[in-house]
Amino acid sequence: MSGQLVEVQFKGNRKAFYRWGEPEPLAPNEAVIVETDRGLDWGRVAATGATASLKCERCLARRHAAAQGGEEREAEPAESAGAPAPPQPERRVVRRATAADTRIAEDLRRTEDDVRRKVREKAASHRLQMKVSDAEWQWDKNRLTVYFTADKRVDFRNLVRDLASVFRTRIELRQIGVRDESKRLDGIGRCGRQLCCTWLPELRPIGLQIAKDQRLSLNPTQISGACGRLLCCLRYEHEFYVRSRKRFPKEGKVLVTAKGSEKVVSVDIFRERVTLRGEDATTRVVPLADLKQEVEVTVAPAEPAPAPEQPAPAPAPGEHRRGRRSARRRRHGR
Repeated sequence: MSGQLVEVQFKGNRKAFYRWGEPEPLAPNEAVIVETDRGLDWGRVAATGATASLKCERCLARRHAAAQGGEEREAEPAESAGAPAPPQPERRVVRRATAADTRIAEDLRRTEDDVRRKVREKAASHRLQMKVSDAEWQWDKNRLTVYFTADKRVDFRNLVRDLASVFRTRIELRQIGVRDESKRLDGIGRCGRQLCCTWLPELRPIGLQIAKDQRLSLNPTQISGACGRLLCCLRYEHEFYVRSRKRFPKEGKVLVTAKGSEKVVSVDIFRERVTLRGEDATTRVVPLADLKQEVEVTVAPAEPAPAPEQPAPAPAPGEHRRGRRSARRRRHGR
């Protein structure tokens, strides 16, 4: 499908890619009406041009690789690797949104709080163990999407029938994780800035080993975010820590320096300093460059000179005759 590629953002930081076929290009933050599976929806243009193309290639490559059970390889495009190219977006932008279209979308956003409260009441009446996080109307009101979190799988078939009779539209209940919930609701992190999950292109898994590599406290209250999971910024900075620590000696290693045998107590990758403890329990802080010079000087001691070869002792008188006589006996089989 030809035309301008644009990235459109909807409520809850949900984004998708569309094609615009008109000659006059769309501008960022412009309101548009786009086509969906069932009807039309309202959103704003988040990116255009080269930025949208780059985002689209990355997102579609990840989805294409996940669908085929493989991993994304950013350094090698799919075409050069012999794999089929990822699919291109087929949805299109129907038209630019008018002022009346924008007012309809704003009115729907204001009613979604009441919708969420009603859904919570219905879920409680059905005794379902689920937390209703958000509700989102489609612009033409042909669909109402309810997002919820739950510890276990929830059988919400009766709830869907009840909600459909109340709102008279197609109901879609979508279970999401706690990190996706924070992404939709947005907020401010402990650093005073917007939550990382709202702008990261993908939410990659984060394990406890990432915190250990960065020498952080393993107290969950100190390394967890608003969602209760490990902070997204741990992975964002993990590669830097791993790459930087390769330049330093490992903690606990014993080095032979100008002061003798010293043990590495800790390293400071930002100031590039190493703390050492000697055999007399004294500690000192050495810059990494100076430590490398000390180790290079002391790690290769002078090798001892090889001992001169001793001449072979002269054979005793008559020994060479016995040797020849023994050889003749072996040849003749005696």
